[in-house]
Amino acid sequence: MSGAGIHTDLIVFDGLIVSNWSREIFEDMREGGLTGANCTCCVWENFAETMRNISDWKAWIEENGDLLCQAYSTADIRQAKQDGKTAIVLGFQNVSAFEDQIGYVRLFKELGVGIVQMAYNTQNLIGSGCYETTDSGLSDFGREIVAEMNRVGIMCDLSHVGAQTSDDVIHASTKPVCYSHIAPAGLKEHPRNKSDAQIRTIVEKGGFVGVTMFPPFLARGIDSTVDDYVAAMDYVINVAGEESVGYGTDFTQGYDKPFFEWITMDKGYARKLTEFGEIISLSGIERIRNTGNLTAAMEKAGWKADRIAKVMGGNWLRVLKDVWGK
Repeated sequence: MSGAGIHTDLIVFDGLIVSNWSREIFEDMREGGLTGANCTCCVWENFAETMRNISDWKAWIEENGDLLCQAYSTADIRQAKQDGKTAIVLGFQNVSAFEDQIGYVRLFKELGVGIVQMAYNTQNLIGSGCYETTDSGLSDFGREIVAEMNRVGIMCDLSHVGAQTSDDVIHASTKPVCYSHIAPAGLKEHPRNKSDAQIRTIVEKGGFVGVTMFPPFLARGIDSTVDDYVAAMDYVINVAGEESVGYGTDFTQGYDKPFFEWITMDKGYARKLTEFGEIISLSGIERIRNTGNLTAAMEKAGWKADRIAKVMGGNWLRVLKDVWGK
């Protein structure tokens, strides 16, 4: 089986989407064959703001119940496949919503938050982001947060986290941790990309690597295509092994310039951290509905069906079950 056929049969899990949520986006998820996705509901927001975002998500899932369901377990994701829906895993790209309250970790878990990134680009109460001049490493409070996330079953994500803090989390965690959406520094040097050594370290401790398609992080920048994306995955697989790799697009579909200004400033308003220039969609997978083109590009690159099934979602479900316990 090939082309649309194999994609239709796959469990497809996108490790990170941060789009401008709407019925149109949800329809694109279904047309693209997404079985599940880690959907961002916190970047710079505090507790109250994040709770409002989760409230919005609960309403969207209810209002679009013909397209969506919420995932509290990997069994929910598998059931979504049977029901022809997309399972929403609520995720954070920062621990700002926890504020200084360890008890909030359990609360957010109960609301369905399954993946939390430990820092978004800069310093917070638990550690440093990848754009900090000095990476102070995981704080003692951060170690308590990691332990509580392990206890309740929330995956630690290190995609935007500084190298020292990432290394500390990898070694402090008793459960697998992940880079949900990164690209390899071996193909392009960038503060957001991870070195071969960093990739090996996370995998040696049972962790996981989701590869992003964000053009500024790929070798050919805005000229990159879906084939370049698959080449980046191939590179990471050669370092990490095909059992430990998935994909996380970082789709920002539906957003315009004000959003990109917000996410590229510290805390959404302070110092400017980076300039991406004009944000251009990856050629060949411009919208979420084009996700089937990723499977087709994998086939074009000579990937066997078993590898495609693992990277498109099978590996994600295995590691999430390890962390969530179900």
